[in-house]
Amino acid sequence: MWIADKWRDYEVLDATEGEKLERWGDYILVRPDPQVIWSTPRSHRDWSRKNGHYHRSAKGGGEWEFFRLPDEWSISYTLGDSALTFRLKPFSFKHTGLFPEQAANWEWFSALLRQAKRPADRPLKVLNLFAYTGGATIAAASAGAAVTHVDASKGMVSWARENAVCSGLGDASVRWLVDDCVKFVEREIRRGSLYDGIIMDPPSYGRGPKGEIWKLETSIWPFLTLTAKLLSRDALFFLINSYTTGLQPAVLSYMLNQTVAKRFGGRVEAGEIGLPVSGTGLILPCGAAGRWHR
Repeated sequence: MWIADKWRDYEVLDATEGEKLERWGDYILVRPDPQVIWSTPRSHRDWSRKNGHYHRSAKGGGEWEFFRLPDEWSISYTLGDSALTFRLKPFSFKHTGLFPEQAANWEWFSALLRQAKRPADRPLKVLNLFAYTGGATIAAASAGAAVTHVDASKGMVSWARENAVCSGLGDASVRWLVDDCVKFVEREIRRGSLYDGIIMDPPSYGRGPKGEIWKLETSIWPFLTLTAKLLSRDALFFLINSYTTGLQPAVLSYMLNQTVAKRFGGRVEAGEIGLPVSGTGLILPCGAAGRWHR
């Protein structure tokens, strides 16, 4: 398991009975987590000092309950010599605008980018698909890459740009694009565009800007096959994340071996990503990742 254990502004304090207790900077949140199927005493004092609690509804969805929580606040993460800063706010379906477990992946690919021999005439190019609020984009840009950030949501792209500004990367080489990821990749292939690193964080289900339907089970294999065509001859890495229960690490490994390693060689690894729980010593699983690198 790859563990995001270098946070200072974020920590999972405890977890029990389907919920996790988290510290996001100066604020304490309680959010549901389907992995937390055990029932242990709520002995940590911050269960009673929470600033926000997302209550899951038996009918699906849920709603927030707030206790002296601001509408918006920020936390930072130190990556190499850079301080990445992320704006947070509680919004629909329990989210805050950041998946802190992804820091394990930021550490991995930013190290590859920093250590790589850069072409004399251009920076290394990274494509971030389903890019959300830009955690991976900002991590890659902080390592010196020229990043193309693609997401179907105009609001998420705007949020990502604000995170870049907060991180001192407002002038970094980033293309911010509101687009359907599949159609964008198809156009990039026709243009002959190539990238040295590709990141994708596909949803289980989604819609593009014009109502395009995405279903992970039927869409991911053809999309992965298509996107692999955008890797440059000397590509460094390919990363795919999954929060879908049925897409296990072994599946991610097989797909990357068939689409990327068969063509470029290199090494494929896949595993769970997780967060340490400071109050119990538990490592909380938070999805899976597949990684290819040369």
